[in-house]
Amino acid sequence: MIERVVFTPEAVALVAALKAQHGPLIFHLSGGCCEGSAPMCFRQSDFRVGANDVLLGAVDGCPFYVGTAQFDYWSGCQIIVDVVAEGGDSFSLEAADGVRFIARSRLFTDAEFEALKAAGPPPQPAPAAGVAATAAQAAPST
Repeated sequence: MIERVVFTPEAVALVAALKAQHGPLIFHLSGGCCEGSAPMCFRQSDFRVGANDVLLGAVDGCPFYVGTAQFDYWSGCQIIVDVVAEGGDSFSLEAADGVRFIARSRLFTDAEFEALKAAGPPPQPAPAAGVAATAAQAAPST
């Protein structure tokens, strides 16, 4: 199976630490004006998945979503979530530790892209389904 989002070992370790500290987590890549290219990490209870969000995968049971416009932009790429030491101001949970998640990418090969197209679009939550219903759809990835 071709994964649309993967996490580096450093990012997986940070997710585990944040999960131990904060409980269930969720990731979102919105494409907003301020930190749109940075994956944001929130407590699941602090973030409501929108009906237009697209589930790309998960890490350690934590779903990773993008907005529809961002999915259109990223659909030809595998998103690689990594960690850098440059913190900065952010609403993302890891910022308090002086680090931040970043999104790197690589283009899918033609064969990977065709396989993804054949598999159909990633799931989108039903209106008002919330995180609980959609998190179960997220296949674990690392």
